[in-house]
Amino acid sequence: MITTLLVANRGEIARRVIRTGAAMGIGTVAVYAEGDAAAPFVTEADRAVALPGRTAAQTYLNIEALLAAAAAAGADAIHPGYGFLSERADFARAVTAAGLTWVGPPAEVIEVMGDKLAAKRLLDGVGVPVLESWEVTGDAPPDLGGAGLPLIVKAAAGGGGKGMRVVRERGELADAVAAARREAAAAFGDGTVFIERYITQARHVEIQVLADGHGGLVHCFERECSVQRRHQKIIEECPSPALDAGLRERMSAAALQVEHPVTEAVTGVDLVREQLLVAQGLPLSVTQDGLAINGHAIEARLYAEDPAAAFLPATGILLDWSPAAAPPCRWDSGVAAGSVVGVEFDPMLAKVIAHGPTRTEAALALALALARSRIRGVTTNRDFLVAALRHPDFLAGRTTTSFIEASGVPLARRPSPAELRTAAIGAALAAQAARRAAAPVLATLPSGWRNTVMPPERAEFRHGPETVAVSYARQRDGRFAVTVTGAGLDPEGTPEPVTVRHAGDGWIDFTSGGRRHRLHVLAAGNQVWAQGPDGDVALTAVPRFPDAEHGEAVAGGLVAPMPGTVLAVHVAPGDAVAAGQLVMIVEAMKMEHRITAPRAGMVTEIRARPGDQVNGGDLLAILDEGA
Repeated sequence: MITTLLVANRGEIARRVIRTGAAMGIGTVAVYAEGDAAAPFVTEADRAVALPGRTAAQTYLNIEALLAAAAAAGADAIHPGYGFLSERADFARAVTAAGLTWVGPPAEVIEVMGDKLAAKRLLDGVGVPVLESWEVTGDAPPDLGGAGLPLIVKAAAGGGGKGMRVVRERGELADAVAAARREAAAAFGDGTVFIERYITQARHVEIQVLADGHGGLVHCFERECSVQRRHQKIIEECPSPALDAGLRERMSAAALQVEHPVTEAVTGVDLVREQLLVAQGLPLSVTQDGLAINGHAIEARLYAEDPAAAFLPATGILLDWSPAAAPPCRWDSGVAAGSVVGVEFDPMLAKVIAHGPTRTEAALALALALARSRIRGVTTNRDFLVAALRHPDFLAGRTTTSFIEASGVPLARRPSPAELRTAAIGAALAAQAARRAAAPVLATLPSGWRNTVMPPERAEFRHGPETVAVSYARQRDGRFAVTVTGAGLDPEGTPEPVTVRHAGDGWIDFTSGGRRHRLHVLAAGNQVWAQGPDGDVALTAVPRFPDAEHGEAVAGGLVAPMPGTVLAVHVAPGDAVAAGQLVMIVEAMKMEHRITAPRAGMVTEIRARPGDQVNGGDLLAILDEGA
């Protein structure tokens, strides 16, 4: 019997396991790195133990530290979650050798299935179709014979898209192998990689499987996760729109995989509970005959990243985290308002799951829930997910691993001129109301009371390349005369009456142009977010005095895209570089980011060396583009 369970993971994964453990009456222990000390999963467990260090290698991949934490907390079992050490047979063996219960497959199974190369050899031997692959054993890539392009280099351990590089020209192969090795070693503690053919326009479909120690074995149907970026899943669903009953049966007969939310939604089975039952020597609580697909479930993975900047991870502080109450969705999140999104770990914020009678209803409900949620302070892929879920190709089930590139889903939301106008008015008048409420004398006066008509006030905002100016003056009847110009709006600057019905607690309710608008407005420094029925509009308030703004960027300067560590510098001052040539590699969030020359020129300065810690926006190198 398990009484106290240590969860050797973090974020939404740890919260997910802790939730089921508590429901089963099992005490839980969280472990955490320095950067996770304030994370929600730490306080939701019954006990918490700090792991010295900040990086994954120092903490969540440190077997000795995890076992010491289990001993200190009095845990009698360890659940590895998924990712990190969940696919490391040596961790499973170490846990059982310490006299603890291991929640997961036996070490012998992990040894085969946790290593993609070993798994492929095993499955090929029993007749399961697999792609031809080549193991990389030395520093140089192996002889691939007449293998055609494109190819893909993959990490043998782990998953989540880490340690993977697509190769479209033979000359790129050596660099791709080296980069994949470094990334895999940093993410999984194992730099083994292999090469196989890269299939374009493919469907990525997995089958969920559970087995116990009493001969019980069931599959929980499929999970399609073809919509991906950087080989990492961002939308998953069950059932797959591509499978019929016959193909589902054939795939299920050759499968071994298990994951969580969409499978749980359509089957009603708590997979973590089944894992904990099996770990205690009990049989599965379900049989194959008792399992059926109920409706359709779709999951979207919400990341701190910028789709418009090649899905580059983003950092910052979540100033507002308010998931929508309706439509009802399951939010498996690892964050809360005030959470810091740093550079040490994966930038996932939440998995959001909608379950509906039909695929279309599930997709549209999920899109609406995401659009209605308030997620401020960090750039996210939320708007991209909403656009993808509402895209005709997605709704028609035309989803392959090339969906993002082929469908042309907008990478950023562009509000209409009317929406931008409404957001600017709401932001300006909400700020006016906040100033009035903060003024001890004016706050006591009736709204609209003046012995003279005050001159207009002005607020100016930027949204991407657009600038919107709002002039407003309070009238004797309490209304405002508002003029909005810029961004393709009224060039004449015609004043319009606006009635503010309520302003406070983050909300502003006003009538303009015969329409009533209710927005939630949050301001932090010069950043302002105004959310209406179509989603959030992020604005930047233009300072009243020009010298308050930052100076122009250095001409020819190459900057760090985000905080990280310089891994390598490939050029020196005086070198001539071609457009697209690699200048520097910066590692952040377990990924490598290539800093390349935007055009041909000469390197005049190098401002960073290998091992340097850099912040986002730091100047790394300067190119004389006229050379």
